[in-house]
Amino acid sequence: MTDPLDDSAPTGSVPTDAAMTDDELMGLALAEARAAADREPADVPIGAVVLGADGRVLAGAGNRREADEDPTAHAEILALRAAARATGRWNLTGTTLAVTLEPCTMCAGAIVLARVRRVVVGAPDPKAGAAGSLYDLVREPRLNHRVELTSGVREQECGDLLRDFFRARRKR
Repeated sequence: MTDPLDDSAPTGSVPTDAAMTDDELMGLALAEARAAADREPADVPIGAVVLGADGRVLAGAGNRREADEDPTAHAEILALRAAARATGRWNLTGTTLAVTLEPCTMCAGAIVLARVRRVVVGAPDPKAGAAGSLYDLVREPRLNHRVELTSGVREQECGDLLRDFFRARRKR
């Protein structure tokens, strides 16, 4: 994936001849999540990937809150920013965002405002999720845009990655 903070990085470099499955897309998001955890300082392993309407991966990112000392550097926000740069538009109509953990309220709001067509979620977040668990901001009928939602894609693998990360952190 491209560095979401590098404006000069090439984007859309992974063409697909056939439609990418949700499972394959989540695999890319999981790779971003693992990279976030492997970085120093390590970030919570959450990854996100934006797939364009044309079937090309526009952007991917992992959490960078620790690395950037930025409370807004969530994987979804970084991936959306990079996808907007890749398309030259803030409006991401027709795109699909895959994320390993259910988006929080900040990220769900950004997803709605960016007009993302569809979100694919790995693990639910019953404590802070805003895509069906605690709140359902992405499908809120009072808003001017609603997002199609698919949840539970590679849920066990996404959840295990987070559980393993926090288990290891507690041991330190």
